Amino acid sequence: MGKTVEIAVIGAGLTGLTTAFYLKKKNKDFVVLEEKDKPGGVIQTRNENGFTYEEGPNTGVVGNPDVTELFEDLDGLCKCEVVNEKVKKRYILKDGVWEPMPMGPIQAVSTPLFTLKDKFRLLGEPFRSSGTNPDEPLSEMVKRRMGQSFLDYAIDPFILGVYAGDPSLLLTKYAFPKLYNLEQTYGSFVGGSVKKMFEKKVEREKKATRKVFSVLGGLSGLTDALWKSAGEDRFLLNVKNIEIQPEEDQFVVTGMQYNEKVIIKAKKIITTTGSYTLRPMLPFADNELLLGIEKLIYARVMQVVLGFKNWKGMKLDAFGGLIPFREKRDILGVLFLSALLSKRAPEGGALCSVFVGGVRREDLSDKTDNEVKRIVECEFSDIMRLKEFNPDLFKIIRYRHAIPQYGIESREKLEVIEKLQSIYKGLIIGGNLSDGIGMADRIKQGKHLADIV
Repeated sequence: MGKTVEIAVIGAGLTGLTTAFYLKKKNKDFVVLEEKDKPGGVIQTRNENGFTYEEGPNTGVVGNPDVTELFEDLDGLCKCEVVNEKVKKRYILKDGVWEPMPMGPIQAVSTPLFTLKDKFRLLGEPFRSSGTNPDEPLSEMVKRRMGQSFLDYAIDPFILGVYAGDPSLLLTKYAFPKLYNLEQTYGSFVGGSVKKMFEKKVEREKKATRKVFSVLGGLSGLTDALWKSAGEDRFLLNVKNIEIQPEEDQFVVTGMQYNEKVIIKAKKIITTTGSYTLRPMLPFADNELLLGIEKLIYARVMQVVLGFKNWKGMKLDAFGGLIPFREKRDILGVLFLSALLSKRAPEGGALCSVFVGGVRREDLSDKTDNEVKRIVECEFSDIMRLKEFNPDLFKIIRYRHAIPQYGIESREKLEVIEKLQSIYKGLIIGGNLSDGIGMADRIKQGKHLADIV
């Protein structure tokens, strides 16, 4: 198979699909190559035994206007579902007891999660000097501004929920740029948040509602809508051993699809795959440069999906619960999915996702399925007040490259990407190795990639 196009996109995950969707809107000539036999990447919705669950991310946050605008553009093809407003509460486990995460200053003062010393310390947070180290780890920034207990029982569990990571290894500037800019711009988390609340927003900014979302029927509804809207005929699926080579004023992409060689010639190439895929894909690139990208660490995580047709545990009245590392438990947290989203479990039942592993507990990712089941049964039954563990649905989903960790290598990684793109004009490197890990980040980057080509 041979074809010549203006643009070749590598990868049909959320980033690649969004890129393709907006390239189609711009009437560009493009093709998308995907290694798997279906689009969507890790986003795959399953229906089994009366339960609807996700094999990849469960929800996203409307963190930028691009998310809202994408659903507007897909109107009639899929419907955004905002999570149940009645379960905004988040739990944090402390000494075996679920405590509500404080959602404001008054709750922060009254909660048992933080020490009295740090509660008083919080009062002085707006008056502390801004940090001067751009490579300051998140853990040091939080201790400097708010204290150890805020790190242990607010930021650390939050990091486990988002990155499955270690706040001492994540750099605030790259992992949480909005938080970093809040201190640099306003000199304070608390004061800056208050000032931003009163700043006048343009109409487009108001579309970033910060609400948690999914899609009615599951997130595959979004990826399927993008795929069909971009044009199914523009996608080459199940293409293995993808390799790119520069050739005069264009690139030649080769691969194998059903034992037949695929050859695509394109003026521009957009990669949207993980950092670990780039070396075999870009054999022409300097080895030393690629090392700067390959330093990126990915957390290994397992998602264990549990479905109960007759729920007899604690009341599922929250978004879910996170477990601080210092609690020394063998799971990271639990999402109460049937409380968040409609029609995810039979009436009277429950659907939960338990997360295991992460950067600080990679040993758990090497456990067998039976060992994982025993761990989850013990931990879940205890913290969810379940006397009998007899789930009607039990699925273990393993991710070897679950979540990239934006750590000390981040500056070098971004410099390498910029240098490669400068040397090889027309090569654009996207994907979650830069610009954020959330669904909103992937949508925003996908739209941006379509814009810049």
